[in-house]
Amino acid sequence: MQRTVFNDEHEAFRKTARAFIESRVAPVYDQWYEAGIVPREFYTELADLGVFGIEVPEQYGGAGIESFKFQAILVEETTRAGVSFGGSGVHVGLCLPYLKNLATDEQKQRWLPGFISGEIMFAIAMTEPGTGSDLAGMRTTAQLSEDGTHYVLNGAKTFITGGVHADRVIVCARTAPPSDTDRRHGISLLVVDTTSPGYAVGRKLDKLGLKVSDTAELSFTDVRVPVSDLLGEADKGFRYLGQNLPQERLSIALGAYAQAKAAIRFTLEYTRGRSVFGQPVAQFQNTKFELAACQAEVDAAEAVVDRALEALDRDELTAADAASAKLFCSEVASRVIDRCLQLHGGYGYINEYPVARLYADNRVNRIYGGTSEVMKMIIAKEMGL
Repeated sequence: MQRTVFNDEHEAFRKTARAFIESRVAPVYDQWYEAGIVPREFYTELADLGVFGIEVPEQYGGAGIESFKFQAILVEETTRAGVSFGGSGVHVGLCLPYLKNLATDEQKQRWLPGFISGEIMFAIAMTEPGTGSDLAGMRTTAQLSEDGTHYVLNGAKTFITGGVHADRVIVCARTAPPSDTDRRHGISLLVVDTTSPGYAVGRKLDKLGLKVSDTAELSFTDVRVPVSDLLGEADKGFRYLGQNLPQERLSIALGAYAQAKAAIRFTLEYTRGRSVFGQPVAQFQNTKFELAACQAEVDAAEAVVDRALEALDRDELTAADAASAKLFCSEVASRVIDRCLQLHGGYGYINEYPVARLYADNRVNRIYGGTSEVMKMIIAKEMGL
């Protein structure tokens, strides 16, 4: 079926992105994969392409386009090619909404021009060792100084994508203890300068998949954060996190859909070129049936993603909508990629084949951004259960 979610302008951007990936990224991607990180200077190239400024308001140097669809196209095109832009997806997809919605004009003037140029790369630090999805249980603290000029930040974060290259990190920390009636109270968002004394990047985590995304542990020892770098109001951070989670979860759903679609593409190419028992693998009835079943599931995931993209652009995507999209698309992708790997036989288990990398990359979709179990809780609550 013909997709209607993208217009001619979107498709022109898709062509530009695809050409950039083919000429600049694909030839060197294996080197990035072995190194486990995207070179820092690559982000300047992405900035020159205009990727970071699409959704930034014009008064701060951006294009001022209020739509997530351009980022959606980048996700689809990188996944189609079996490559990654590393932590830049967090920079735009996760961090920018917080800056646009919560930063003061003075803060935007300080941060957004560098955000667009790639000189200031952002990451966000929510998860802590031992807390996982329980954000209200975080122990990182930020105590206001006696003179009220700065916070003193202490604690640790883990699973921070973009944490190695980040110049500024939006850190979630407790500025007040939880109240008797609300354990979510007292969390604030601080935009921390990574050159600050006491700020440390720990291990770059050795992950099962997503090898090119720099994922790190962070620690804070008496880090001084000026009160001018508080994002939004103090003690209301949990509410802010909840407001931005639907877009984050949609981006995961979109990535899962794109991975499933890419797996079919790679498997069609492989089975047409691989012969056993005197004929191409693609000619066997089992191959045809398996790929047909996979295509049907991907078609359904595409419909879910496209509907959610339209809802997000209309500012109508609810928490339950996003949870449903993430749950469905991540489950579809896990099934489709597993079946596609099976059709590769032993070669599907070798990392030089894209389907093997997809298999490893896909698994985290059911964990980060809230586990599948959390998604089911959100959906059930919306159902009145």
